[in-house]
Amino acid sequence: MRDNQRGGVRFVVEKNQPSRFAASILDVLEQVTYRRVPFADQFDPVYRLRYQAYLREGFIAPNAQSVVFDEHDLAPNVYCFGVYIKDELVSSIRFHHVRPTQRTSPSRTVFPKTLGGMLDKGVTYIDPSRFTADHEATLAYPALPYLTLRIVAMASEYFKVDYCVSSVRTEHAAFYVRVFGSKRLPGVGYYKDIEFPMHLYAARVASIRDRVARRYPFFMSTAKERKRLFEAGSSRDAFERVAPTARQAQSDREEMVKDDPEAE
Repeated sequence: MRDNQRGGVRFVVEKNQPSRFAASILDVLEQVTYRRVPFADQFDPVYRLRYQAYLREGFIAPNAQSVVFDEHDLAPNVYCFGVYIKDELVSSIRFHHVRPTQRTSPSRTVFPKTLGGMLDKGVTYIDPSRFTADHEATLAYPALPYLTLRIVAMASEYFKVDYCVSSVRTEHAAFYVRVFGSKRLPGVGYYKDIEFPMHLYAARVASIRDRVARRYPFFMSTAKERKRLFEAGSSRDAFERVAPTARQAQSDREEMVKDDPEAE
């Protein structure tokens, strides 16, 4: 096992994960809930968590509001979530659902030529960003990146996109390559006001979906959970906590394979 930690997020890169590793995360998931952030509420605790993580690492200067909130949080295709364990906010992530008709994407501002060219060809993708975590939680829950990125895996399934892209620091790339089979795309870029270089990685969803589900069953979910998390609904001002359904999805998959072995 190798730990990489920076920016408030501790990545655990497992080689040949044993089934007990997956089982341990499924156990932690029993204590997890996900909450979508009300649209444009820039004082939501999630934005304060971002601020605390970035300030601790020296990535930003203090501000009077004690939040990190940018123009991408106002985009019509943005989805932002907090992750709670035992009712405590432990991490957060946002993503943009990007397609040729809606191109707002933090990664596209950093890699405009590469991602713009893909969109011109009709490609769709999920673009996760602003992955931050509570410092104490990263120590208490080494699997926190998996619990958080599960949201991105569900979004890739729900929106039926071609790719999930990731703009990542060099020290985090191994995690995305090993877990999601991501491939590096051309270029090196920089986010606004952040000095370290970013590299662009992309995973083709159709190619990795089944392999990821078998190796990491905690990424699985039911259609009902995905709908509750991502369906716009009539209001974007109040979103309930949603409990993960990985165990139910795993059980459903096992029953399906038992009835029809060729379904695997």
